[in-house]
Amino acid sequence: MDAIELNNSFLQAAEDKPSVLGPLVSVSMPAFNAERYIGEAIESILSQTYTNFELIIIDDGSTDQTREIINRYHDTRIVKIFSDQNLGLIATRNHIAQLARGKYLALLDADDRAFPNRLELQVNFLEQGIADLCGADHWTLNQGNGAIKPSKQRHSNADIQALLTVCSPICNPAVMGKLEIFQRLPYKKTSLHAEDYSLWTEIALAGYRFANLNKKLIIYRLHPTQTSINHMEAAKNVFKQSQSHYLESLGIPITFLPRALPVKERLVFGIRFMRILNQRIRNISIGANYELYARFQFRQNGLLTPLTRLERLLVAISASWIGRQET
Repeated sequence: MDAIELNNSFLQAAEDKPSVLGPLVSVSMPAFNAERYIGEAIESILSQTYTNFELIIIDDGSTDQTREIINRYHDTRIVKIFSDQNLGLIATRNHIAQLARGKYLALLDADDRAFPNRLELQVNFLEQGIADLCGADHWTLNQGNGAIKPSKQRHSNADIQALLTVCSPICNPAVMGKLEIFQRLPYKKTSLHAEDYSLWTEIALAGYRFANLNKKLIIYRLHPTQTSINHMEAAKNVFKQSQSHYLESLGIPITFLPRALPVKERLVFGIRFMRILNQRIRNISIGANYELYARFQFRQNGLLTPLTRLERLLVAISASWIGRQET
C-alpha cells in the first residue's frame, strides 16, 4: 500500500494539532486493542517535564475500548487518528513518521510507560550532536508475575553497532531519533515481527550514530498478548535474514556467524570474526567484545567454566586492542 492509499485509510478526529510553529518532538504511539494499558502510556507522555511535543496516536482498527479511552484526553498536543481497518503495526508506525512535524521522533508503544524526564533527557542529549538516535536503559515488567528487572545495555555507538551482529541492543519504545531517519528508512513490511532489529541494522549501515542513555527512562511491559511473543518463530526468521545481510554488508562471511562451536572451530571462526569486526567497527569496548565472543562458547561448562571465561577475556582484550590501532 503506498502513502496515498495509507493516508486515505485513516480518519482524523476533530482534535486541533499543535501550533503552526510546530513541536520539537513528535511522539509516536500506535495502538491496537490496548485498552488495558494505553491510559497509562498517554498519561506518562502528558506528564513529561519537557512540554514542546506532539503526541500522535493512531488507533489501528481496535475492537475493544481503546478508541473510547483515547477520546477521554483533550490535551491540544494530542493528534488522534482512527483507522477503519487494521493496517498493521509497520504501516501504522510509518504513517506516524510521515505525519510527524518535529525535529525528533520519540517512540512509545501503547502498553509501555515513560518516566517524566524521558523526553527532556533525550532531547538534551541529541541536541549536543553526539548521536543521531538514542535509546535508554529501562525496566522490564513481566505483567504475568509482576517481576521487574533492569536492562543490561551497552551505551556507545561502537558497542551498539557491534552487538547488532548478534542481538537487538536498542529497546524500540525507548528510542528517540532524528525524524529524517524514520522518513528516509521506514520500517520494512517484509520484516514483520522483527521490524525494529531490521531497521537498526539499516540505520547502522546508512552511517547514522547510535547511543543508549545510561539512565532508565521507560518501563517496557511483557504480557501474553504481545505481538513479539505470539509470533516468536516468524520473528526469528526475519532476525536471521537481517543479521545475515548486516554481516555481509560489514564484509563478514556468513560462515563466521556467531554460534556455539567446539574449541578448535571457535579458535578459527570466532577469533577471525572478532578480528574482522573490530577492524570494521573501531573502539568496541572489552565488555562488548566479551559478550560477542561468548556466543561462540557453550554454556554450563562445569569445571571448565573458569577456562572458558579466561579464553573469552583474552580474546576480548586482543580484539579491542586491534580495534584501537590505526588503519
